[in-house]
Amino acid sequence: MKHRIGRVEGEILRELTKILRKDIRDPRLSDVTITAVECTNDLSYATIYYSLLTDDSAKEKEVAEGLDKAKGMMRHLLGQTLTVYKVPELIFKRDTSVAYGSKIDSLINQVKKQDQERENKNK
Repeated sequence: MKHRIGRVEGEILRELTKILRKDIRDPRLSDVTITAVECTNDLSYATIYYSLLTDDSAKEKEVAEGLDKAKGMMRHLLGQTLTVYKVPELIFKRDTSVAYGSKIDSLINQVKKQDQERENKNK
């Protein structure tokens, strides 16, 4: 059963990305990237993780409102392409792993720079 859930999650991710690019015309959703999908065991709910290119809280709120407004249309279009008995209810959550990875990367670069400066002082 777990293998089927994984396949359905992959299909939902692929189809929602297509729907977001081709069918949804909301300008608030132009910078949204869907990063992951997690479904419940009975496939009644699908949590959709998305990321943004900005950290602006006003933009984040606009995107959340846009996704909430487009949720019904996305589910309807998803139902036309998926071959499941019941299309899962969509729940959108912001994926913060990209921002976290960026923060870790900048910290590593900062430590490398400090090490290099310390090495240059000792010469």
